[in-house]
Order: sequence, then structure tokens, then C-alpha cells
Amino acid sequence: MNDITETTNDPLNEWFENYPYDSIVIGQVARSVRTLTLADIQAFAAVSGDTNPAHLDPEYANATLFHGVIGHGMWGGALISSLLGTVFPGPGTIYLEQNLHFSRPVRIGDTLTVTVTCTAKQDDKKTLDLDCLLLNQKGERVLYGVARVMAPTEKLRIPRIHAAHISLFDPEARHAHLLALGAHLEPVLCGVVHPCDADSLQGAMDAHRAGLIQAVLIAPEKKLRALATEAGIDITGATVIDVPHSHAAAELAAQMAADKQLEALMKGSLHTDELIHAVVMQPGLRTGRRMSHVFRFEAPMYPKPLYITDAALNIAPTLAEKADIVQNAIDFAHIMGVAEPKVAILAAVETVNPSMPSTLDAAALCKMADRGQIKGGVIDGPLAFDNAVSTHAAEIKHIVSPVAGQADILVAPDLESGNMMAKQLEYLAGASGSGVVLGARVPIALTSRADTAMTRSASALLAKLIAHHNRAHNT
Repeated sequence: MNDITETTNDPLNEWFENYPYDSIVIGQVARSVRTLTLADIQAFAAVSGDTNPAHLDPEYANATLFHGVIGHGMWGGALISSLLGTVFPGPGTIYLEQNLHFSRPVRIGDTLTVTVTCTAKQDDKKTLDLDCLLLNQKGERVLYGVARVMAPTEKLRIPRIHAAHISLFDPEARHAHLLALGAHLEPVLCGVVHPCDADSLQGAMDAHRAGLIQAVLIAPEKKLRALATEAGIDITGATVIDVPHSHAAAELAAQMAADKQLEALMKGSLHTDELIHAVVMQPGLRTGRRMSHVFRFEAPMYPKPLYITDAALNIAPTLAEKADIVQNAIDFAHIMGVAEPKVAILAAVETVNPSMPSTLDAAALCKMADRGQIKGGVIDGPLAFDNAVSTHAAEIKHIVSPVAGQADILVAPDLESGNMMAKQLEYLAGASGSGVVLGARVPIALTSRADTAMTRSASALLAKLIAHHNRAHNT
């Protein structure tokens, strides 16, 4: 009997080699070993469409006769197919038949030994019968069957084909996890300013129904109720305050927030500048710090939330304004549970260049942090975007930094670059985002017409968390 070791599964081996029909003998064996992970289950569900809750929902799975999540049965079948197609007989093999018997469930953490043994040869058609067996780490049989394949007739030695990398990113699961951060907190009184289109009104009421906010709708009442009726939006339970137009809505909302009748604000269908102007002009909402906007993104290829500032308010901030922008973002990251956020001050390059003002500002901000003028985070810059988020890129450029490759906060040099960066993450990288304005005495959830329902509720959640933090610290 000829034992075939699993050398071709070694990632250092860049070649496939097969076993032509004439070289195969009855009794010849091939083996592979694989441990089932949660990522395997999720990936198999994604590519197969088999989202049976027995594989994906722990609560449901615990109530079944298996008492826990199990792997897909055909995942084991795929392991057999992999062994036949890549090891024995290898490239050139054509699957003809396969029967399978499922003896035991496979659970996360189970290590399976896959064995295929040639039991018969048919010379006329160059076909093989192979006994297939999967044993778990306890030696228990979990899957068995017989495969019939047409074996390759020519010896092949070809470059290994590497499978595409699968990045498992579930926006809905991430969103649910984010909302859970505020599930134990009561909703906050939130002034929704002029929600006079269907999207902004629906977003506000979704946040209201989810227990994120207690919605106070500040708008022309007749127009608002007509919109709700036409769009089929139930505004029961929300407070409605009648005003003549959007300017009046913004002014009243700012006044109510200054009088501590509201703990948060949410932008409706009015222009951002209109709402922010009303807030800035209200002395009771000023804090002495520049107001700025922070996006919170979860991107498929980044291992943690990424905060981007400022991409919505400050067009070309000065050095002093950037210091406030950085401090706002650090304080916000603290509220979100990041004890000591790593802050990357972005520029086009990672070296200080007198011809590029953004690099000078970055260097100055780092020195301000050294002197205690900016507190609560680890700051470095200038850093280019790749150096800030990729350890590999930083290593190539020989950058030694506690921030490079692992930034929590990205500080854009100006609004244009920040806005483009944020939209590229959303539209090209598949990131899910939300955002909030800081620097006033109440948080402001900014939404746009292009925002999804998840984005709107996530932004409301951010405002809720900040409002509760302010309440706890009497700010």
C-alpha cells in the first residue's frame, strides 16, 4: 500500500502534482486534516445559501437534538472533493458519483481526518472507486461513502492555484452589536429638526421605535402629518412641535437644547449649515471648543472600528481648530470604549515637508500632544493613509510608530479629503458607517438623503451614548 502524505496542502509548496490512472494501485490512500471553525460555517453558508439556523443561530441550535451549532453536512463532502481534486488523484480528476452517509454532527473545534482509499479500478473507462471516510479527533466516524471518479491519464505538475481570500463581514450583525451598546440605557429626548421628507421622518421614527431616542419632531405640523399619512409612517408616540419653517425649527431646537429640554439633536431635511448655524448662535450650547464631525466606520478589511474626522463641517481647519477636532474625536472614542485611541494625523506623505502645510500641522499636533495640549490618545503624524491602517505598508517604509498600521482615528487634513475618504470606504470598500457632531453641549446626529435605515439608527445610537455620558458628567 502506498501512503500519500498531504504535502500539496503545504502553503510553501507552490506546485500541484497528480497521480495518473496507470500509476494508481488498489489500496492506495490519501489523507488530509481540517478543523472546523465558525468562519468555515459562515463562509459555507454564504457561498451555498444554506442559512439553516442549526448552523448559524446558537439560541435555536441549543434547542435542537444536537444541543448546539453544528457544521453543514456537505462541508464534510467538500473536504472529500478537495482531497480528490488537489491531492489524489489530483488535477485532471473528474467527479462522476458520490454517496454519503452522515453518522455524527461536526461541531466548531472538531478536527477531521479525511481519508480516501482506492478500492477498485475500471480500465476501460479509466475510473476509480474510492472509499471515503471522515473521523473526528475522538476517532468517531462522522461521514463515510464511496466516490467514483475518472482519473487523469497524464502526469501533471502545475503551479498551485491559491483560493481567493474570503472576508466575512455581516453588516447586520455588526449593527446589532453596535445597538447593543446602548440597550441598557433609556432613550434620550432628541429634537428631530424639520424631518419633512420621508427618509428623515422614517429614520427618526425607526430610532424612536428602537428605543434610541424619544423623538420630538420640530416642523410645520400640517406638512409633517400630511407627509406621514402619504408615506405610511406612524408618528404615534412622538411629540410634535409646530413651527412655520426650517429656520424656525433649527432655532427652536437649539433653544430647547440650551434650556436642557432636549439632550440630543437630529438633522431632518434641512441643510446642515442651517442647523449648525442655529447651534453656534445659541450661547447656551457653546463649549469653547470647535464643533466637528466624526464618522464611525466598520470596514470588512479592518479589524476594528475606524473613526474619521472631520469630513462634514470644517472645510479648511487651522492648526488650533485641528487640535479641537482631534480632542473631540479622542473624547468620543473614550465614550465608545476605546481607552487610549491611536490617532493618525493624515497627509499625502509620512515625512515633514515645508511645501505641504498638512505635514507641518501634523508635526505640530504631535508636539501639542507631547505637551499635554491634546490628551487621552496616542498621536502620530504625518502618516499617509496606507501607513496608518497597514502594518505591512509601514514596515516597507521603515516607519516605527505606535500608531502606524493600527490607527483608531484618522484625522483628515481638510474636509474634501476626509469626505472622499469616508465615501470611498462606504461605496467601494463596503464599510457601514454612522456619524455625529461633537463640540456642542448636545450631540447632533447628522443624516443625509443617501443614508440607509441602519446608518440613521446607528447615528442615533451614537447620539444616545454621548447624551448619557454628558448626563453622567453633568456636561
